[in-house]
Amino acid sequence: MKNQETPQVTANREFKSTVFCLLFRDKRKLLELYNAMNHSHYTDPEALQIVTLENAIYMSMKNDLAFIIDMHLYLYEHQSTYNPNMPLRDLLYVANEYQKLEKDTSIYASALVKIPAPRFIVFYNGKEKRPEKEVLKLSDAYFTEELHPELELKVTVLNINSGNNTELIESCKTLREYMQYVNCVRHYTDVRGISLSEAVEHSVNECIEKGILADFLRENKAEAVSMSIFEYNEAEEKEKMRKAEYTGGYEDGKHEMLALIEKMVADGLTDQIPRLSKEGDFLQEMIAKYQK
Repeated sequence: MKNQETPQVTANREFKSTVFCLLFRDKRKLLELYNAMNHSHYTDPEALQIVTLENAIYMSMKNDLAFIIDMHLYLYEHQSTYNPNMPLRDLLYVANEYQKLEKDTSIYASALVKIPAPRFIVFYNGKEKRPEKEVLKLSDAYFTEELHPELELKVTVLNINSGNNTELIESCKTLREYMQYVNCVRHYTDVRGISLSEAVEHSVNECIEKGILADFLRENKAEAVSMSIFEYNEAEEKEKMRKAEYTGGYEDGKHEMLALIEKMVADGLTDQIPRLSKEGDFLQEMIAKYQK
């Protein structure tokens, strides 16, 4: 009997789920990840209250996983492409989350409305080299530097690629096996050079044989295959788009930033110019010119 061919899956803007999300929407696995993250020992999956909003605000702003436990609201996001705008995205998302949670409460009453404290986590496993752990801040996006920003939101980004955050990976069997599956797909596509659809099919079968996410992959094989193909294609498309945007916008950006520096000099704000030095070699050259 011939193996059935895996249907080709074309990426579309409305298909946003991933294998990571499908895995951890199981309360038992999500609790395992939470315990590994917090060095806790909860055993009852029902201690978790899943509050993920589907299609919150609009499709591109949908959060992966949101849940409440121990009087905290956790927002977990999985990303295969780095996104520096996560603080702003999470700000918009958490506002909608609180609106949903407190829909039957009057915020105009004299009594203080108590809310679960938020925690924002991104699990990153893209190909771009990133630190093992980094904290993104909403205030980094402000046009002006604020020493004591009145609105701040911090997102912790954890790199879960091989060699990073090993204690966490070893503490969570599901997360460890998820990355073994991801690495298997990458081996077939990047090292063996076979087509993505074949690579995913081989990886699913190989992981089942080796006992890696075996029960999950057996029960969700079709979904896992389609999600993996979509996710891999989406990550590649985003990377190409980023490179194209950088190349196309570089010259325009030089003229815009030069105009900004000239205006700052004209306005007597030369002490603020060094803050722009992080923007690149061109700006460093211009800053050196104006500071002479």
